[in-house]
Amino acid sequence: MSRLNYQASRFLISAPTLAKCPSDGGAEVAFAGRSNAGKSSAINALTHQKALARTSKTPGRTQLINFFSLGEDTAHRLVDLPGYGYAKVPEQVKLEWQRHLADYLQRRTSLRGLVLVMDVRHPLSEFDQTMLGWADDQDMPVHILLTKADKLKAGAAKNALHQVRSRLREWEDLVSVQLFSALKKQGIEEVHARLDDWLFAERQ
Repeated sequence: MSRLNYQASRFLISAPTLAKCPSDGGAEVAFAGRSNAGKSSAINALTHQKALARTSKTPGRTQLINFFSLGEDTAHRLVDLPGYGYAKVPEQVKLEWQRHLADYLQRRTSLRGLVLVMDVRHPLSEFDQTMLGWADDQDMPVHILLTKADKLKAGAAKNALHQVRSRLREWEDLVSVQLFSALKKQGIEEVHARLDDWLFAERQ
């Protein structure tokens, strides 16, 4: 049973830059991923809500850092980071997103961990590997969700999980991986347990 009530999550604020983010106290976990990896759907499934995080038929429309509090509990937060790699926006805009994202990831002291969302059929993209490299530099723990696991047969999904774990063996002390399906509600309890561990952890 989760120690935190993720179902009570509610929108707190959207911030275009680090300076506009909420007060840097308490603890938060950020979700990152390519725009078409199913990040918003994963957040909605984890909070048992249909539209907490905005899903769009045009991936990449989330250009802000979105904060969610766990009900009245603003000391524990979930953060939806801008998606990358698919959005049809000018290169200058993408560079601006990346700069604000880097600012948040490197300077936000309340950040306890990063959930990196990848489509199980297309894992470890260039963006994903950039994020993992950053996390390694910051000694930040990462939990990878291999989403859309329902799109593959059970054997193929397990094989994809094994392949990703094998490729990340050098980071196994910092990175964990699981299969996830927002559609089938697969893997939700495992993610809740990870979020609980991080959100109750002291900053190192």
